[in-house]
Amino acid sequence: MVQNEPRPRGRPRSYDPAVALDQARAAFWNTGYAATSLDDLSAATGLNRPSLYGAFGDKKALYLKALEKSRAETTTALAAAMAPDEHLRAALTRVYDAAAGIYMRGDHGPRGCFLIGTAVTEAVDDPEIRAVLAAALAEIDAAFEARIRRAMEVGNLPLSTDAAGMAKVATAVMNAMAVRARAGGDLATLRAMGAAVTDLICGRAGR
Repeated sequence: MVQNEPRPRGRPRSYDPAVALDQARAAFWNTGYAATSLDDLSAATGLNRPSLYGAFGDKKALYLKALEKSRAETTTALAAAMAPDEHLRAALTRVYDAAAGIYMRGDHGPRGCFLIGTAVTEAVDDPEIRAVLAAALAEIDAAFEARIRRAMEVGNLPLSTDAAGMAKVATAVMNAMAVRARAGGDLATLRAMGAAVTDLICGRAGR
């Protein structure tokens, strides 16, 4: 008689690591790293504490996995949004409109950006979190700079444009939109911020 393989204790049969990570990230996103307890994470994922530890490690390890996932998703989405060969204005408009829509989502109100909303506070005292946040911001800067340089090459922008400086401004406005969303700003306000920095970089439409 063949015995059934024992299942890990406390882990639901339908357990999916990717889904559980998204559920844990949502819990961190709503209340921040420090205020999210292991009980909160257990409730969000349906996994008890031993299963959480077995799947992800401790609370910080789980948070870092969520942070890295958001970093990767942001970099990938930004590259895809700016990939088409079109005027820079169209690419930036797509980026900022998409960001505004994402930042306004949330189960309990607009949550903004996971990286900005949760990592900025923790980065002061935690070098690992600070390193992930810094790397994410550098990648966003690089994506904007590369796209601005493409626009310069095809004549959309003057060759004298400060690509690196404008890229950092583009990133800063996107981060500011995330903060405004968490502070109760509406979608129109966020889109207006995106339109303003697009005009700053590209020049006013029709001018």
